Parts: sequence; C-alpha cells; structure tokens
Amino acid sequence: MCAACGNVLMRHERVLCLSCLLELPGTGFHDDAENPVARMFWGRVPLEQATAFMYFYRDSRYRKILHELKYHGQYRIGIEMGRMFGRELKSTEFSRIDLVHPVPLHPRRQRQRGYNQSALIARGIADVLKKPIEEKLIRRTQDTASQTRKSRYGRWENVEGIFSVNVPEKLKDKHVLLVDDVVTTGATLEACASSLLGIENVRVSVAVLAYVKID
Repeated sequence: MCAACGNVLMRHERVLCLSCLLELPGTGFHDDAENPVARMFWGRVPLEQATAFMYFYRDSRYRKILHELKYHGQYRIGIEMGRMFGRELKSTEFSRIDLVHPVPLHPRRQRQRGYNQSALIARGIADVLKKPIEEKLIRRTQDTASQTRKSRYGRWENVEGIFSVNVPEKLKDKHVLLVDDVVTTGATLEACASSLLGIENVRVSVAVLAYVKID
C-alpha cells in the first residue's frame, strides 16, 4: 500500500505510488546554503549545513508517511524515504560528511516503541551515500515530555542539556550528519548538535526528513 494515499502499489513502486511520488512536496533546500532550515540555526549553533527532504503540512496526505513510520512500525518507510533523501544529497556538499548519526531516543522510549524512526531514515541515507552509520555514540540522558504543544522557548528549555556523547574520541576530526524525522523549531537538533561541538575539530550538518513551516 502507498504510504501516503493508501492505494495498492504496482510492482515497480516502493513505499509511494508514482502519483504521490510526483506530487511529493519536496523542499529543494539541499543546494541553498541559506534555506529556511539552515537559517533556523543561525546564531544558535554553528552548523556546516542543514536541509530537509520535504515539507510537512498537517492537512496533507503525506502526513500519513510520518505517522506510519513513527507509530506503526513501518520500518521500510523510514529506510526507503531515507534512500530517496540520500539520492538527492549525493550530488551536493552533504556527500562530504564522514559519518551519519540519528538523533537518539531515550532508551525507555525506544524500548516502548521498539525502534528509533530517525535511525531508519539515517540508515537509508548512509546506504546511498556509502558512509558509515553510528547509532550509539550520542546518548539521550533524559526522557523529555512531548514537544508538540510547547512554545518555541518551551521546546528549547525542554531539551537543554539532554544529550551526551559516549565515546568522544571516535568523533574527533569528523564531520557528522545528524538525522531526524521532523524539525519544527530546531530545539532538539540544536541540543544534540551542541553535545558534539565540544569535541575537538568536530563539524556538524543536519538532514531532516520533514520540515514544519511555522508562519
């Protein structure tokens, strides 16, 4: 079944039917150093570059992609969407990263869900870019409350200092691509990137599957 519209997929289609694939609300941010996701972090955390694969609209059929991935164990959606994303990044500056790392869930939440949806996206990206993936070098030390109904400041306050790095020497001199599923205010990614930037000569870029535009 198509992850967006629910129609039966043809043999050559993967995750999305051809119609939904053609109408996918892609951002085209990857070649624009001043895109909205990159600007989100200006003055907050020094990233090399940042991008998102598609726009997230709450009334769009594409919302179902993230819902199925996050709450219904649809592993193949995450990996295949990551591969689509990776194919767009392959011919850009993002291909120069050294390794891929998903934004981690708290261990308790990951046990409850059974997986980290951002790790599935990261695996797809890493597969296409032919880069190593690490999933345990960054640790989420606190199981924070949902960000959904929090203000911009509340989101930042909710995640400040919640990440730590397990083996910092493995990241020394590396350019790390942080991968997450959705970005709204960037608070979680800012906190995660900040945990890395204290390591000697580490550089950080960000790739997010979906960007929620806040008017």
